[in-house]
Order: sequence, then structure tokens, then C-alpha cells
Amino acid sequence: MKITKHGEELILAGTPPKVGDKAPDFSIVNLKKQIIQLSDLLGRPVLISVVPDIDTRVCALQTKRFNQEAAKISEVTFLTISNNSREDQLDWCAAEGVDMQMLHDTELKFGQSFGLYIPEIDHLARAIFILNKEGIIVYEEIVPELSQEPDYDQALEVIKNL
Repeated sequence: MKITKHGEELILAGTPPKVGDKAPDFSIVNLKKQIIQLSDLLGRPVLISVVPDIDTRVCALQTKRFNQEAAKISEVTFLTISNNSREDQLDWCAAEGVDMQMLHDTELKFGQSFGLYIPEIDHLARAIFILNKEGIIVYEEIVPELSQEPDYDQALEVIKNL
């Protein structure tokens, strides 16, 4: 799959799962050094927000938006994943007052299993996946231009209808 960054074409190193697929399981560490495994989160809907670099403007906007929504929608698990280091994520969350579940994919296990790793820039593609209680993908958006925000309204509409 091809995406762009400021118009420059980039290629994902894998094939992302699609709506109707069972989401690949993953184990990633959160900011509290706890291992978060997708299979342990099932039983309730999960929104996975993937950002290329938490220290950039659009990634910050996306993470703050879903942090606000997570505070309002308690029956959904919200996750933000980037391949920034734990320290980068901790510093950013402290500076921005964000307290949602942040996972750091520094080993790129999530990025590779979800087909979102971009070798040319060593980051993940910007994406949103929504899973139902059984772990089936009911919504996915891989933003075609990395410098653009995702469609928050459409994702939140799907969440409200689960």
C-alpha cells in the first residue's frame, strides 16, 4: 500500500488488515511498563489510534482528540500507539496533560503485524482501527497523507453504534 508524506510516496512494509478481519494479536508495553496484550482487552470495543511521531503537530492533535473522547466514552478501550520511546511518550504526556493508554512499539511488533511500518522514515503510518468485542475490525482508516488528520467524526460514529 502506498501513502504519502508531504506528497512524497512511501510504501508500507506489509499489508494492513481490513474490515471484517480478526485483528492480529499483539503484546506491547505501556508507560507503566505493563505488557498490554490485545487478547486481554477483548470483551469490549477497542479503538487503536496509531501515530507516526508523538512529537509532531498532527500526531499531538490526534492523540489529544482521542484522549478527550476516552474521558467521555468509558465503555470503549482507547489506545494510542507509536514507535517513539517510552521516555518520549512520558515527556509528551506530562507536558500535554494526556492520561490515556499509550503504547510504545519500539520493536515494531505491532507495526509489522498490522502492516503499518514505513521503512523509509522508520515510523508507523497514521491509522485508526476499531475492533468489536470479539476483536473483529469494524472500521479502519489508514490516512493516505501522513501530514493530515484522520476522520475523527466517522470513527466516533462507528464507536457510538457498537
